[in-house]
Amino acid sequence: MLLKLSNLKQLVEKRKRVGRGGKRGGVSGRGSEGQKSRTGSHSEIRPSFEGGQMPLLRRIPKRGFKNRFKTEFALVSLDVLENSFEAGQVVDVAALRERGLVKRRRALVKVLCNGELNKKLSVHVHAISEAARVAIQKAGGEVVLLGE
Repeated sequence: MLLKLSNLKQLVEKRKRVGRGGKRGGVSGRGSEGQKSRTGSHSEIRPSFEGGQMPLLRRIPKRGFKNRFKTEFALVSLDVLENSFEAGQVVDVAALRERGLVKRRRALVKVLCNGELNKKLSVHVHAISEAARVAIQKAGGEVVLLGE
């Protein structure tokens, strides 16, 4: 059979146009009046639109402030390092995560000076308090800050 332009199917089917007379009646199943009976109304109304009533998001009280740019640290104290690591070991984020001391995957780690440290440790963390730095260096260890 030869290819004829008159025999080709239409590639894009025409959209059914409602409201142009025919079997559906005068209002075409859209109801009698109002914004939703108009053409294009369903794409223009937000789901949260309440018809001019004060929206729920603006009616409820707002309290406080949440800083989206705050850096949160997973805190580790010196006594935890004392109990979890042997002398001479390297304490880094991977070792802390391996022992379950840091739960979050991409957490920044900060060491605080709670308790005492008597072992020589090499600590590689993102932040450290000044008292914890002094305690680690007094025990003969070293502190390396990541991200500097």
